Amino acid sequence: MVNTPLSRRLQTSTRKIWTNAFELGNLLAMTNASRIAAVFAVLVITIIFAAALPVPGLAQHSGERLILSGDLAYFFGPGKPLNCTLNNRYKRGDPVGFRMTAINPATGKRDRSTQLVVHLNYAGMTLDLPMRDRQTAQQPEREFWVLKWMVPADAPLGIVRYSVTAKDAEGRTGEWKPFEVESSQLTIVE
Repeated sequence: MVNTPLSRRLQTSTRKIWTNAFELGNLLAMTNASRIAAVFAVLVITIIFAAALPVPGLAQHSGERLILSGDLAYFFGPGKPLNCTLNNRYKRGDPVGFRMTAINPATGKRDRSTQLVVHLNYAGMTLDLPMRDRQTAQQPEREFWVLKWMVPADAPLGIVRYSVTAKDAEGRTGEWKPFEVESSQLTIVE
């Protein structure tokens, strides 16, 4: 037998063919129970991979939720001490300022026509308080919505729970809630 590079390649190819045929023979020699177990394993792996794939309609919808963020500040009025100072502890009669923004994740921008509402859980009921767009021609940098709520004189002391929802003209929605940490909640103090 001649030992040339071509003959070595032919020998290797022939061995691979016989090896593959032998492996195929092993597959055919499997018992029915073994075949069922192998098919079941392939089916389970296929289902796991399919479950990990994103569902087009669901993935698109969740990506269309508005992204909300915001804070609380004193709203005493322009030029007054502590105006627009971040705070979460207010006394009766203090002006609580809610400031929020809602971003469309597809564009990374806000739409001024979006409607934001503060849902304030106060005195056993939920007050739905619409916010207003703060941006004006004179102050174009103020790309957020605001709401001023005066703490009533008879307000009970303690935490006041709230959340903010948003809805834009195309039906996208979003919701924001503060962290569930008592020391950072909107709190009425003496």
